[in-house]
Amino acid sequence: MELASIITIFLSIFAICNPIGLVSFFVALTEGYKQEEKMKIIKKIVLVTTVTLVVFGLIGQYVFTLFSITIPAFQIAGGLLIFKIGFDMIQGGRPKAKRTDDEKQEALEREAIGIVPLGIPMFAGPGAISTVMLYVAQSQPTLMETVLQLVIVFASVLVTVGIAYVFLRNANRIFDRIGRMGTLAISRIMGLILTAMAIQFLIGGIYSVLLSWNVI
Repeated sequence: MELASIITIFLSIFAICNPIGLVSFFVALTEGYKQEEKMKIIKKIVLVTTVTLVVFGLIGQYVFTLFSITIPAFQIAGGLLIFKIGFDMIQGGRPKAKRTDDEKQEALEREAIGIVPLGIPMFAGPGAISTVMLYVAQSQPTLMETVLQLVIVFASVLVTVGIAYVFLRNANRIFDRIGRMGTLAISRIMGLILTAMAIQFLIGGIYSVLLSWNVI
């Protein structure tokens, strides 16, 4: 396999996962969390993203077929979820986990944002899943090249997740100097971007559905 192809695979996965952009959302959603809680969330993001992309890369098509789920349906569901979160951020609202009275339940709910929405669908979203599935499904002329393709795809996933881990661990250093007001401002900006991302997910999903129905 040519070096250009390897670089293309990595850059495609890196760009669609966007670990750099994830840092801002992480800071906005975990504002007020303790460092210990943040680290647990980071570990969940890394674990969930890695498992999701690897599993869907290997058997994703079979999973979707088993439950009669399509990529467009996944896009629409993810879009609706992200839209709600983004809208709450624009309004200055906080995730439910920050309003829970019971401390044990609150801790569990705080950590849960590492799974949804930060892990899925913001990091391992429909685009990332479909990109990995596409590269895995690409036919190669020989068995050796097929295995090499799989290794490169999953290595790209691991490198991308590793880079995200480094960025997230240092997120506080990046944002400490901007202060609370700056963080609140970024939270609202990220909320606006999230809603735009959600609309884009919805448009893409609806367009694909209409296209499959031969409406357009």
